[in-house]
Amino acid sequence: MSDVVAKVPGHWGAEPLRPSAQPPSSDLAERRLIRDACRGDADAFERLYRAHVARVHALCLRLLGGRHDRAEDATQETFVAAWRGLAGFSGQSRFSTWLHRIAVHCALQSQRPGFRRYEVSAAEVPEIGAHEIPEDVPALDLEAAIAELPDGARHVLVLVALHGHTHAEAAEFLGIAEGTSKAQLNRARQLLIHRLSLKDPP
Repeated sequence: MSDVVAKVPGHWGAEPLRPSAQPPSSDLAERRLIRDACRGDADAFERLYRAHVARVHALCLRLLGGRHDRAEDATQETFVAAWRGLAGFSGQSRFSTWLHRIAVHCALQSQRPGFRRYEVSAAEVPEIGAHEIPEDVPALDLEAAIAELPDGARHVLVLVALHGHTHAEAAEFLGIAEGTSKAQLNRARQLLIHRLSLKDPP
C-alpha cells in the first residue's frame, strides 16, 4: 500500500477518534477537500475524517448497542472503505449521508453471522401520536434504554430520530421497506416510553 493509504484512519496516531477543532467552514470548503482527496491528497482526507469521525463513531456506537470495541472497529472500517471508494462518491448526496451509508454497512457487518434483519409491518405498531420522549430524561438513562432496544427498532431510531436521516434513507441503508422503517420508529418510541416508565404498558 502507498504512503497515502497509510494515513487512513487507524494509522493516524494514538488518538484516531479525536475530531477536528477546525472542521470545514462551508459546503464549498468540504467539496474542495473531497476533490483534493479524490486526487490522492491524504491530508485533505484527514481533514474530512477529523470533521466527521465523532458523528460517525456516535452512529456506530448507537447502532451496536453501546459496544465500544465494535463501534471503534466499525468507525475505522468506515473511513478505510471511504478512502478506497472515494472516487465513487458522485456528490448527488451529502458527503455525511454517503459516509453514514458506509457506516451502517460496517456496523451491521460486525454483527454477522448473528445479525438478523428485523421486519415489522406498519399495521403491527400503533401510532403513538403526541407521546414523545420528554427532554428531562437523563442522557445516560436514555442511551441505556436505546442500547436495549431490539436491533431493528434501534437502528431506525438512531438513523431517523437521532441522526436526522429520512425514512427513505434509513430504508436504503438497512435494506428494508420505507413502511417498515416508519413502523420500527413507532415501535422504538413506544418501547422507550415503556422502559423509561413514562407510561404504563398496555
